[in-house]
Amino acid sequence: MKKLLILSLISLLSFFEISAQIEFKVITSVESIVPNGVGRSRIISANEDKDYKEFTSTQTENDKTRNKSDRAEIRVKDFDETKLLNFYNIGGIRFQNIAANDALITSKINTMIEEGWELAFVNSAVESECGKGDGQGIFITRYIFKRNK
Repeated sequence: MKKLLILSLISLLSFFEISAQIEFKVITSVESIVPNGVGRSRIISANEDKDYKEFTSTQTENDKTRNKSDRAEIRVKDFDETKLLNFYNIGGIRFQNIAANDALITSKINTMIEEGWELAFVNSAVESECGKGDGQGIFITRYIFKRNK
């Protein structure tokens, strides 16, 4: 019984050690849904890390401590930008453009997997004014990868 308890504790401790050694990376694709092909579409991948704590403030009812950091410090200047095609051109929706974007995004995902990353989550959203004369919109997808450090 004593050996079983010790083995259980060792297993539990090793689990926490392994789980703490996982890192995540977010890759974002932004595809324009602006008519006439005037939008910009890209895959974005940051090459530098940021610590969110440096840009976080705590607010309570009685005490408001604000982070005095400049917004310029938040910006990431070291990132990869892969061009994608827009969903629309002057003739309307372009299925060839969608297929081309799929091929580029697949290539990026395959490269990440070759580098030891695992696709963990995918989140998508569409933003558009949708009002009369709507001329703006994006389709954004976040690919969240994880790997052991």
